Amino acid sequence: MAPSGRQGSRADYHHGDLRETLIRAAMSMIAERGLAGFALSGLARAVGVSSAAPYRHFRNRTAVIAEVARRGFEQLAANLEAARQAGGVDPIATLERCAQAHLAFAAREPPVYAAMFEAGFPLGRYLDLDRSRDAAFVVVRMAAQNAVSRSTAPNRPPAQMVALYVWSSTHGIANLFISHADNNSRLLPMTPEQLLEAGLMIYLQSLGMLLAV
Repeated sequence: MAPSGRQGSRADYHHGDLRETLIRAAMSMIAERGLAGFALSGLARAVGVSSAAPYRHFRNRTAVIAEVARRGFEQLAANLEAARQAGGVDPIATLERCAQAHLAFAAREPPVYAAMFEAGFPLGRYLDLDRSRDAAFVVVRMAAQNAVSRSTAPNRPPAQMVALYVWSSTHGIANLFISHADNNSRLLPMTPEQLLEAGLMIYLQSLGMLLAV
């Protein structure tokens, strides 16, 4: 999903490519300036169109960011599903693979990840975005459900609780050590991947789920 260096030409727009060009340029601008530095006026200048041109495709600045986020969750869901399918017979390993795939996506696509989690979209305003976000979480929940159902723990925890923990802890580590890597790179003598693995193992062990086979 990384944006290409090509900003597009006016000839492209006659073939209906302006929307895609705007999205690619938006990803580049968010990567360079952060969400706070992203504006439709700057986006129009970046692709060489009038200040009114972006409004033919997007209602406002937030709508552009929402589309970037929607695509991000769609790709994250695909990455999570690939990790789940490749997890093998060990449900705990599968759950960890999903978490590591989430972390890897954040490292690979920081501007998209910022749009996905930092923009603060109101629920219900962008339904396609809500569906994409839910679809990504559902993959983690399915992996958690499998791990819980096959656990020999006497009091098996709710799968939704386990999935929420995995999702939120992965996002927290991604936010601290990827989105703000310059400020946090010296906080711990371990990589984000190692921290995630350790945290998941401690959590799952506390639930008695490491006996799952």
